[in-house]
Amino acid sequence: MLNVLIVDDEAPARKRLQKLLAEKSIAKELSGVVEAADGIEALEKLSEGSFDVVFLDIQMPGMDGFEVLDRVNPENRPVVVFTTAFDEYAIRAFEANAVDYLLKPVPSDRLREAVERVKAIKSEDAPEDDRLGRLLEWVDSQALDKAPESSSTGSYLEQLSIPYRDRILIIPIDQVVSVEIAEGITRVYILEEDPTGPRPRLRQHIVNYTLDQLGSMLDPNSFMRVHRSAIVRFGHIKELIPWFSGRYKLALTGGHEVIASRERSKIVKEKLMI
Repeated sequence: MLNVLIVDDEAPARKRLQKLLAEKSIAKELSGVVEAADGIEALEKLSEGSFDVVFLDIQMPGMDGFEVLDRVNPENRPVVVFTTAFDEYAIRAFEANAVDYLLKPVPSDRLREAVERVKAIKSEDAPEDDRLGRLLEWVDSQALDKAPESSSTGSYLEQLSIPYRDRILIIPIDQVVSVEIAEGITRVYILEEDPTGPRPRLRQHIVNYTLDQLGSMLDPNSFMRVHRSAIVRFGHIKELIPWFSGRYKLALTGGHEVIASRERSKIVKEKLMI
């Protein structure tokens, strides 16, 4: 039987999780559920009681979920399942040894899977490597699920207009190394001539396009969506570096790096090996 702590600064999110945990198929595995409304209260609850699992929000005022974990004695730390509205923290969750990563609104079946996973961990039926591998599989499964098809008109961008201070930069599309999104902000990484050095330098610019919008305007023969949050230009991939769970880290022009999802890693390798 699992003793549960829910940590979330939003009351509706806590209420929803409580309701899902009360479902018969899940409730039979639990001995109790306690709530905390922020990171400070979470630390107080963790110091006062013994919990088997904590469902932990990430973005909270004052102290985020990762900061909470940093302040918990590793020997007394419960199994961690992150619950968040943002998917860009999955790698950090992996590094924090979380056993699952649930996107809000949390589906009932995914919560049930997480509880079963926690049970396996507590009973030592699932080794550490298996836990981490499963989390990385989750990250891969999210990549490109809703990516739009490329434009069928055959008309793709040859240059990109980027507002910069009091002017507009006109960037040839072959200078674009990658396009990435994090925390709702889309950044374009481009190579620019460096007047102070012999080689071009890599610079980033914020644009108003979403990743989906830009993806539909870029030639798929030159660019590829390698992850839910990144598009790269084939011509700027300099090296494929083996990463976790069958994935590759792509070393790009200018010293930039992007980690491809597992499924996209296979495709990138196939395309570059031709």
